[in-house]
Amino acid sequence: MSDDAIKVRLMKAVDLDAVVGIDEKVLKTLRSEYYAMKFERLFEYNDSLPASLVAEDADGTVVGFVMGHIYMGEYGIFQEEATLDTIGVDPDYQNMGIGMKLICEFVCHLRTLGVEKVYTLVSWDDPELVHFFSDNDFIPSKTINLERTL
Repeated sequence: MSDDAIKVRLMKAVDLDAVVGIDEKVLKTLRSEYYAMKFERLFEYNDSLPASLVAEDADGTVVGFVMGHIYMGEYGIFQEEATLDTIGVDPDYQNMGIGMKLICEFVCHLRTLGVEKVYTLVSWDDPELVHFFSDNDFIPSKTINLERTL
């Protein structure tokens, strides 16, 4: 598949089913409620700038997505930082550069909005994902994510 065959655009509310379908194919579990909540926050509240994107093939079928959030500080003041919290590529379209294209477009979009830093969390014991983000110029941050089991 040529790089021109994949188009990246801002995510729309109507992309919910496609995103849920891709996520289910990748993770082998259905997370409809999780994405319904994320989409509600993205499209029904005006507390953030649009940052999430989808990749479409030549037929307009959504084959990948990246979701993120731009930090808004107190009184809606923009803080120049964002998170990339979810990325997914349909398994039938993996290893074709779509994930990298999504990351590239995501970063370019954020840059045009004035974002200076993007954060993401990756499990240390998922070497494929660590490698993927490393290939996309993410580096370990200077903070440590701590957790406590209750």
